[in-house]
Amino acid sequence: MADYGFTTVATARTATRAAAVATTVGLAAASWVVAVGQMRGMDMGVATRLGSFVSFIAVWVAMMAAMMLPGAAPAVLRRTQASGWLRAVPLFIGSYLVVWALVGAAVYALYRPHGSMAASAVTVAAGLYELTPLKRHFRRRCRDNVRSGFGFGLCCVGSSIGLMVMLVALGVMSVTWMVVIAVLVLAQKLLPAKAAVDVPLALAIIGLGIWIILAPASVPGLVPPM
Repeated sequence: MADYGFTTVATARTATRAAAVATTVGLAAASWVVAVGQMRGMDMGVATRLGSFVSFIAVWVAMMAAMMLPGAAPAVLRRTQASGWLRAVPLFIGSYLVVWALVGAAVYALYRPHGSMAASAVTVAAGLYELTPLKRHFRRRCRDNVRSGFGFGLCCVGSSIGLMVMLVALGVMSVTWMVVIAVLVLAQKLLPAKAAVDVPLALAIIGLGIWIILAPASVPGLVPPM
């Protein structure tokens, strides 16, 4: 009877963990569908305009859910294991996305349609940020057991902010660049830091910034068609 009770508890915990991961990944998948649909026709490269604040924030939150939640799944799982309740998942994810919504509000306040030189400068700066101790610190924190979605979100912003401002500079409504940045963010969330990988990536980003200076028209999606 004791073994049966232990097995029942273990099965319930496994089911809770599986449900937490499925909820997170499912929400991310749905957000991809929503974000891509909302972004259709909005991409004008560096000349993209954001529209009204409400419409932009709606698109931005969908983008962040799509891009960030797959990499947040391990943190959601850890939080579920610590609390033992599936109901911790909505609060964790909701507060996590609140952080990214605040980032979106800052983007809306600061963003202006710009030129290739500005895009180049931001991209080079993003590459240099990848090499800093601050980036490494926040990337490590993203793998720690953070108690709240808000705290985890702050760590993830610190880790991914260089890549995100690069997305904004290259084409804030570009599905292509969104996919590229999402893959990089996910890899950095799930894989351990290795100089053999991270340094070449940073140099490649810097190289992209230089490429933008030399031949902006050849960078996919950067300059709107005439």
